[in-house]
Amino acid sequence: MKLRSALVLLISHALVGLLGFAAGIYALPLLIAPSAPTAAEVQAKADRARHTAQFRRDLKGSDALHWGEGRVTVGPEAVSLLGEVAPGPDYKLYLSPRFVETEDEVLAIKAQMLRVGDVKTFSNFIVPLPPGVDVEKYDTVLVWCETFSQFITAAKYR
Repeated sequence: MKLRSALVLLISHALVGLLGFAAGIYALPLLIAPSAPTAAEVQAKADRARHTAQFRRDLKGSDALHWGEGRVTVGPEAVSLLGEVAPGPDYKLYLSPRFVETEDEVLAIKAQMLRVGDVKTFSNFIVPLPPGVDVEKYDTVLVWCETFSQFITAAKYR
């Protein structure tokens, strides 16, 4: 085998391996995600909510792989979404004292944010609030990928 052929094979196999790895990172959260709550379950939480907002795809920090859309509600016991977020690993739900829509904005005030919990489903979710949380101290709900420090979506609820 000539050196040129060996290099082409090595490079092509490495690219396919990297593509497979990237596809695995994207697909694994979908494969291991629990069943999403039904629209009725989300609506039951929404009926008791104090605040409603909208996740939108057109935020500065959102892109084709990192987005959210739908109605998000913040209640006395949970934050819920009737909609979708782009699938990905290690999503966390935060409450923020001000609206942010890029990674840099999140990192600048992350110490002031409250980490509520894990987002484990990508079509509808209900994330319970920790006991004693005063949602009035915050005005924005945010989904953040902790592993890759990636902004997913946010909505200002008051």
